[in-house]
Amino acid sequence: MFGLLRAVALVAALVAATGMCLAQQSPSDIRSPILTLDQERLFLESAWGKRAKAELDVVSTELAAENRRIEAELTAEEKSLTEQRETMPMDEFRAAADAFDERVTEIRRVQDGKARDVGRILDSERQKFFQAVFPILGEVMQQRGAVVILDARAIFIAADVIDVTDELLARADEKLGAGANETTQGTDSMPPANNGTNDGN
Repeated sequence: MFGLLRAVALVAALVAATGMCLAQQSPSDIRSPILTLDQERLFLESAWGKRAKAELDVVSTELAAENRRIEAELTAEEKSLTEQRETMPMDEFRAAADAFDERVTEIRRVQDGKARDVGRILDSERQKFFQAVFPILGEVMQQRGAVVILDARAIFIAADVIDVTDELLARADEKLGAGANETTQGTDSMPPANNGTNDGN
């Protein structure tokens, strides 16, 4: 146990010493075979990621409002149908109730599909972003003399000077900007839910 702690302390001291030496150089001048990158921060703090997140928030808000409206309409229709039960022949009421249940099931299916599409928006944008940023990663690796870029979140300890997240953020924003404006595709094309509240009973 004590041997392990001494080993960890030694590695930390070596990393700190290396970091002090590298810190004296300009970031762009630092050459290292290993670089680190916070992938999540690179995406979410980029202009592309911020645009995608903002559009996702808009779509999510619109879908939530639509769900609330549909719920209110269906609740009113169910109440109206229940009130007519005493005056309707049983077979007519049963047919109307079955039709209502089928409509509710279909609406739920459509709205659940929309929710799944919304949930996939950010993942899709993240994939597009990293495909677009891949050549920039290659440029940084070549300029720094690196052979690998590791995810900073998976590393126990590392010198901050080999983290290229900020550099990549700047380059990505300069070369890619906010990215392709394709976030809402797939949700706009979905048919609106028809709850049949205007069909009559």
